[in-house]
Amino acid sequence: MSPELRLRIISGVILGVLVLAMTWAGGIWFKGLSAIIMVLIHYEFSTMSGAPVKAPLANAIGWLAVLATALFILTSLPSMALAAIIIGALGAAISGVRQRAALWPAVAVLYAGLSGLALAEIRGEGLFGLFAMLFVIAIVWSTDTLAYFCGRTLGGPKLAPRISPGKTWSGAIFGAAAGVAAGLGVAFAVRQGGGWALPLSALALSVASQIGDLFESWVKRRFNAKDSSRLIPGHGGVMDRVDGLVFAAFAAFLIGNLMPLADRARVADELAARLLGL
Repeated sequence: MSPELRLRIISGVILGVLVLAMTWAGGIWFKGLSAIIMVLIHYEFSTMSGAPVKAPLANAIGWLAVLATALFILTSLPSMALAAIIIGALGAAISGVRQRAALWPAVAVLYAGLSGLALAEIRGEGLFGLFAMLFVIAIVWSTDTLAYFCGRTLGGPKLAPRISPGKTWSGAIFGAAAGVAAGLGVAFAVRQGGGWALPLSALALSVASQIGDLFESWVKRRFNAKDSSRLIPGHGGVMDRVDGLVFAAFAAFLIGNLMPLADRARVADELAARLLGL
């Protein structure tokens, strides 16, 4: 085993254990993790796009918005967090236009801010949030793993050759199948039903995860970057590791908000009863 692969495996295991531990703990611990991920995504995105040099004022506005969003996430004020994201993105966009710069500082605020907010809101509090977050994580990790190995083993037509030449349709299909299976596995493990809505939701999250991967690849190609940063030994940057997770979180956040609060409470009560009966 090469030293680089060994480093990659060690880093991956540490990150995986950390994410699962914070997911299990919930509360301020997971909110803190979401805020850290958001701040690091903004740092990497703005750095790749050259915003600190090309649009310093827009970049400064973006940072103020992201830090304010982090504070609102930590203090459980999601409406204020969303307002900070929108106002910050608008401010960064206006400043960028006046400086004759691109709108990338505004995109950085939206991408980073919504990532942190969606992750924090999905986990939320209690058993429903824990189940929802584990559901998302299992789908994303399984999709990513099977898409990578099946794509390399089976090959075949490219999924998006101009964006990410290494991705294939075979990898995408098998990755989606693995994501659905993993989502159902989590549901069965906690004895949670859901009918056809469950596999359809899992498929939607798997597809969103792969779209997120392609989006990040497109951004890196746009700015001629191999990795989003070198913050994680053997893995590149935070964006490289959570690109699929944050897009799946966006999708899960939207799907979750379609469920009435009464139904969420009912599911949480059912989960508690079933888990206590194990």
